[in-house]
Amino acid sequence: MDTTRTGGLRERKKEQTRAALSWAALRLTVERGFDNVKVEDIATEAGVSPRTYNNYFSSKAEAIVWRHLNRARQAADVIRARPADEPLWDAVTAAVLAHAGSEHDEPDPEWTAGVRLMMTEPALLGEMHKAYAAANDACAEAIAERIGADPHDMYPRLVAGAVGVATQLASELWLTADPPVPLAALLRDALDELGGGLAR
Repeated sequence: MDTTRTGGLRERKKEQTRAALSWAALRLTVERGFDNVKVEDIATEAGVSPRTYNNYFSSKAEAIVWRHLNRARQAADVIRARPADEPLWDAVTAAVLAHAGSEHDEPDPEWTAGVRLMMTEPALLGEMHKAYAAANDACAEAIAERIGADPHDMYPRLVAGAVGVATQLASELWLTADPPVPLAALLRDALDELGGGLAR
């Protein structure tokens, strides 16, 4: 038996279950409100038992926020995989936009309104702050690897912090924009401003 392959399949299955639970938690919370969603509801929506849910997440907030953290880790992997001769900021921009959707798709106003309400939940805000910190660490590590630096050096952490602020601000503007604006377009604008040195 190929134990390496078996282990890889098992890990992919776990990641799929984690993603399904996170998406179910997010969708149900946006539709019903944070206090109106139970663990049992999320588990049923994802096709697993509440016990399985508890093996992956300790709270609804953690399940919802996992999607943000997972996207940050995927972006870090993209940074590592970009061509070695590509300028760093181009690689970072491509990584951030890789999972942001189309720059031409307008968001559903009902969805953004639900997300906006969800983001007022104190428990969720606490988890988001932890996720932002972990996302910055993942980005700094990928940048450091790319440029041959220590992830604790100032430069990788400074770039990662700037990317984190740009991502957070674009998300906030996406939730309040009237008329609605695609998140990918806001992310590109924010990153272009940073890449240009904020030279106004």
